[in-house]
Amino acid sequence: MTACAIEPTAESGDDDRTPHAPCAITADGAYAARLARDGDSWFPERWTLDGPEPYAVPLPAHQPEEPGTEVQPMADGRVLIRRFSQGRHAFSLLYPTGPGTGELPLGAVECPDGDTVLRLLPPAPGGQRAYAVAVGRRSTALWLVAGGAFGPERLAEIPGRCSGGVWLDRTGRMLALDREADGLTKTVAVDLERGGEVSPLLQIAAGSDDRLLLAAPDSGLILISSDAPSPGEPRLGWGVLGSTLPVRFPRSLRLAGHALTPFAVQPGQVLVPESCAVALRVDGPFGSWVGVWRPADRRLREFAAPRGWLAGSGLWTEDGVLRLPYATEEEPCGVARMTVPAGRAEEPAGCAEPAGASAGRAEQRPGGTAEGVPDVLSETLEPEPPEPVAPRPVPLQQAPLAGLVTK
Repeated sequence: MTACAIEPTAESGDDDRTPHAPCAITADGAYAARLARDGDSWFPERWTLDGPEPYAVPLPAHQPEEPGTEVQPMADGRVLIRRFSQGRHAFSLLYPTGPGTGELPLGAVECPDGDTVLRLLPPAPGGQRAYAVAVGRRSTALWLVAGGAFGPERLAEIPGRCSGGVWLDRTGRMLALDREADGLTKTVAVDLERGGEVSPLLQIAAGSDDRLLLAAPDSGLILISSDAPSPGEPRLGWGVLGSTLPVRFPRSLRLAGHALTPFAVQPGQVLVPESCAVALRVDGPFGSWVGVWRPADRRLREFAAPRGWLAGSGLWTEDGVLRLPYATEEEPCGVARMTVPAGRAEEPAGCAEPAGASAGRAEQRPGGTAEGVPDVLSETLEPEPPEPVAPRPVPLQQAPLAGLVTK
């Protein structure tokens, strides 16, 4: 058991703006994990996604889990679980053992300070290790909580409060965190092979709040949130790591009265970041649905989500198929597949379900059609000419990743 040495504070609360999807998926898309519900009880569930059709394996412990418990799939099929009790965050690896659940305790991180919030970071590339951040009022501790030699290991102490968490390469070396310091939020890069060395990564304007939301290591495409173009109003923008081109804030990524959250970006698009497909969760007064956007298309295509979608969860394949996990009473473990052709305005190729699964039924929203495979709801076009853009991210060219991504 190790101690979480975060400076105690007098105030409490967590302002971490990181969206937490109800389902965590490994970087290679082979496994997923979530907390499932049986009546009033919660239990971990592992999904296998790399077979002919998905299937779920329940991993219940001797007693139900708390609703705030975090789970994360590992590359070997085990599931990391974080349980909190009396100031201790205990970590274990769960795995199926016939009809029961095996559990390998990894140790615990103590955070007796009630103002310190510990959370898991998104699944790391490779899936052999898992990381967490313990966010205090003035500093953030980065922890290796699975995959180390002797249990949880404290890797670095980062000045400021950190949120977010985006992996910038395929080796799991470079991590981006959004650091709040002196009243502003800027993204920094953390080099895990150099003792957690921190360097600036993203700054649109001196007085703006800038956050990195997604990154595609193959192409360098990044999705950001910044209030630089309209102070006090965060907007979605895109750019390319290591590039001298400016960050753009397209009108097509603005929907009045709706919140857009990117959750998956297409891999494998080397040298063509403009062609990368981005999936976004669209939240409006009538529920949540799916948006698909590419920089080259300059339009946001909206689709009804499959019924029971684990909203904000999904991943792209290299050939442009969006996979959306869903769970209903009839289909407790399903994955809807959607193909959206690039540069064309007609309806997508459709949503094919795995063998033995029923067709994905779609939720309706105003403007949609009857239930069926995901329907095109609308297309939000970016007018010509594109609106003025903010200055390019600086100092991206001086950041550690400048030499690791394609310009």
